[in-house]
Amino acid sequence: MEFKEVIRRRYSCKKYSDRQLEKEKLDAILDAGRLAPTAKNLQEQHIYVVQSPEGLAKIDAVTPCRYGAPTVLVVAFDKNNVFTYPGGKRDSGVEDATIVATHLILAAADEDVDSCWINFLDPEKLAAELGLPENEEVLMVMDLGYAAEGAGPLPNHENRKALSETVSCL
Repeated sequence: MEFKEVIRRRYSCKKYSDRQLEKEKLDAILDAGRLAPTAKNLQEQHIYVVQSPEGLAKIDAVTPCRYGAPTVLVVAFDKNNVFTYPGGKRDSGVEDATIVATHLILAAADEDVDSCWINFLDPEKLAAELGLPENEEVLMVMDLGYAAEGAGPLPNHENRKALSETVSCL
């Protein structure tokens, strides 16, 4: 699929069928995350694939915003392996994990797999619920699967501000 078509068609799916994701598609999506650039190439991301009923129930316990996808990716990063920017007030953890998550979302769309970025959750509670290492910080979870019949983008999905409203030249 052409990249412009991928970004045009992709939307946040809020209702999934129970159809399981094929291993080949999941592997292609995960590989896209692996290839994402990170500051100083530290590759501090860690992706957890959750498909078991027990694991999905743990995610459901910390967010009301999981929409029934049979696969959930938890995107985290090693907060002890980040690049600290000049001034010491920011580091690369959140932005690198965000780049990885964006690659995952776009790769899913390219594989005709639906997704939804979910961050309506307490990341520390989720990390504790899943038993993640203390050095890892959860950025988000991502529903991944196939849209249920009748699911689709929100009615305002196509509405976009003009570039002149979102871009300034200095």
